[in-house]
Amino acid sequence: MSVVGIDVGFQNCYIAVARSGGIETIANEYSDRCTPACVSLAPKNRMIGNAAKSQVITNYKNTVHGFKKFHGRAFDDPFVQAEKPKLPYGLHKLANGNTGIKVRYLDEDTVFTVEQITGMLLTKLKETSESALKKPVVDCVISVPSFFTDAERRSVFDATQIAGLNCLRLINDTTAVALAYGIYKQDLPTPEERPRNVVFVDMGHSSFQVSITAFNKGKLKVLSTAFDLYLGGRNFDEALVDYFCEEFKGKYKLNVRDNPRALLRLHQECEKLKKLMSANSSDLPLNIECFMNDIDVSSRMNRGQFEDMCAQYLMRVEMPLKVALEQSKLSRDDIYAVEVVGGATRIPAIKERIAKFFCKDISTTLNADEAVARGCALQCAILSPAFKVREFSITDVVPFPITLRWKSPTEDGLGECEVFSKNHAAPFSKVITFHKKEPFDLEAFYSPQDLPYPDHRIGYFSVQNVVPQQDGDSSKVKVKVRVNIHGIFSVSSASLIEKQKGEGEDMQIESEPVVQNENRAEDQTRMQVDQEGHSQGDQQIEENSSCSKECASGEKLDTAAGASKPKVKVKSIDLPILANNIRQLDRDVLNNFMEYERQMIIQDKLVKELNDAKNAVEEYVYDLRDKLSGIYEKYITEEESNRLTLMLEDTENWLYEDGEDQPKQVYEEKLDALKRLGQPIQDRHREYADRPRAFEELGKKLQIYMKFVDSYKQKDERYLHLSAEEMSTVEKCVNESMNWMNSKMNAQSKLALTQDPIVKVAEIIAKIQELDNVCNPVINRPKPTVEEASEADDQNNGAHNGPSAKQGAEGKGDAKGSQQTKPGSKEMEVD
Repeated sequence: MSVVGIDVGFQNCYIAVARSGGIETIANEYSDRCTPACVSLAPKNRMIGNAAKSQVITNYKNTVHGFKKFHGRAFDDPFVQAEKPKLPYGLHKLANGNTGIKVRYLDEDTVFTVEQITGMLLTKLKETSESALKKPVVDCVISVPSFFTDAERRSVFDATQIAGLNCLRLINDTTAVALAYGIYKQDLPTPEERPRNVVFVDMGHSSFQVSITAFNKGKLKVLSTAFDLYLGGRNFDEALVDYFCEEFKGKYKLNVRDNPRALLRLHQECEKLKKLMSANSSDLPLNIECFMNDIDVSSRMNRGQFEDMCAQYLMRVEMPLKVALEQSKLSRDDIYAVEVVGGATRIPAIKERIAKFFCKDISTTLNADEAVARGCALQCAILSPAFKVREFSITDVVPFPITLRWKSPTEDGLGECEVFSKNHAAPFSKVITFHKKEPFDLEAFYSPQDLPYPDHRIGYFSVQNVVPQQDGDSSKVKVKVRVNIHGIFSVSSASLIEKQKGEGEDMQIESEPVVQNENRAEDQTRMQVDQEGHSQGDQQIEENSSCSKECASGEKLDTAAGASKPKVKVKSIDLPILANNIRQLDRDVLNNFMEYERQMIIQDKLVKELNDAKNAVEEYVYDLRDKLSGIYEKYITEEESNRLTLMLEDTENWLYEDGEDQPKQVYEEKLDALKRLGQPIQDRHREYADRPRAFEELGKKLQIYMKFVDSYKQKDERYLHLSAEEMSTVEKCVNESMNWMNSKMNAQSKLALTQDPIVKVAEIIAKIQELDNVCNPVINRPKPTVEEASEADDQNNGAHNGPSAKQGAEGKGDAKGSQQTKPGSKEMEVD
């Protein structure tokens, strides 16, 4: 079973696998461990990863990058609308309001969902993993930003299904980094001791995340998270792009923003310049040849100018650090270390601000690029039954407060309750008790004041088949809500508690929910995964907690909840729940996407085979043409050479004209026609090179066997046990082989190099094998030992005269010895 962790970043992806007793980051077909998060659609196929990145400028309208930020986002979202003018490809509003991506694929205008594009990328990463592991890959753990909402997480999860992956967990980026950091630490405090608090700062291409994690031996607990959704390396790239656009406009009279290709090239160069400035404080040049309108452009920049230009972004670094520290209720003195990961943390000014805020030197013990993927692979290994990993439990947090709302008989007609507060432990389940006479609806949403998104809705859940009690009273309905291992909220179950006859008439309970904590994550000692991929703890602790502070409705509390009541028998009936999650793909639509992805994979494979067949013809033409005037020159007549050269020229011209777009079979037929003329020449060269070595080997064998025959004829005592008939056979075979070799060598020597050989290397090897088959069994037959001969004589004598007394005694002793072991001896059993 494979264990794979995938870090799907905004700009780049990394894959880590568990094998050979450790975690290893694997390389793609370009020997690069970094795969660009890029998908390019073409008239015949798709290119993904490195191949797609090479198409960013030439096929910019159909090359999709930076699409991760559109997961779970509505097309009318202000962020999407702000991004739209910056993108070289088109966005499209889907029927369900989601953001679609419009490109031209197979010569048709096609709109793909973000889930489909991410599914394509995951398909490529899956193929890379399978190529490295040499076995199928299904189970995986995939990272998501800690600030991803329910809709965004469900969108990524759907993408994994489109790619044919079984995602065991969607893990937060900073949590994966924390796992990669903590699982190898041997000096963590015991569970009874004060935990070690570590800050993890991750600034990547498009976002900034901070988490503070408490470590004890065998477990980690995330205390708080904070983030800036729109601060990352790309902000610094855009600042450089804006500066050079203005400079080139004044210096060269070029309006760069009117030319998408020039703008993309400038983005690439500015990103390189930013990386160079992180390592050098001196003036650095920016030179782009034939940038626009055949004009070469050049400029200079140093780190000081760059930091002044990006001051507005550098000022935003401290706020998430401050928020995370405040929410964790720790002081700076409680922080053991500050670990930084992510490409943008290499900018010196960002490092300085982080170190200054915590009054502590920052640590870079983790690989800034690969730490997330390594943490994902470790989590996958923990969840996989195929690997034995040190026990390590993970308690994550809910990024935003989650509130439930329902219809209530209060003045405003609505009741609501915050079921999960910010930084609440996750995965986690809670049971809420309602008193209802009819089916009712629940609305789940994020608290507006804490969510940096315009759409706060999570979903609507309808609890069905609720009926009043037989006496007409309200029925008690227990609803279980859950944030699962992926960080996705759901109303997982509902049950109606039916009172038995004659019981519970004195219970007067208002329709106020009583919240019960179930499966407290902080008390878990070990993690398991059930069939649905949800985390369950071995220990389940329930405690009654009042909902008075959390409930916005003015209803009375369940005062009887804590009072002692006589034990009553109740009957629990499971109730169906209809869920309507915001921007959730329907199951039928998801199945169609999965089928379409399979079709695209087949199409890509067919195009690859077609290109391979075409490339094979082209490669053969160039290779054979070079060798005809080189190593093959003396093995071909002038007439054959002229005819073959003409055929190669015709084939080359055909490839770039009529043969530019032909079926695979046509290319295969062309290659076969060329090989019919070229293969005999290649065979002559190969036979000429290998034939002397083969004849030499045969000659050595003949000398060995001839010496053997001579030794036998001279009565060598080593071979006296061999019969004359056997030696006659050996001698005959040696003589025949000798004659065969001499005749073939003589005949071959009379032929010109341009003629096909009389004898082939394969025939010589077969003759050697034939010689060995006849001679080896005889020459290697061992000489019979004296004991064997005497034993044979004893058996013959015994048949006529019977065993002697001594032999009989020995026989009895032997028989007895075979049944019991002599004292002091050891028995050995061999499987």
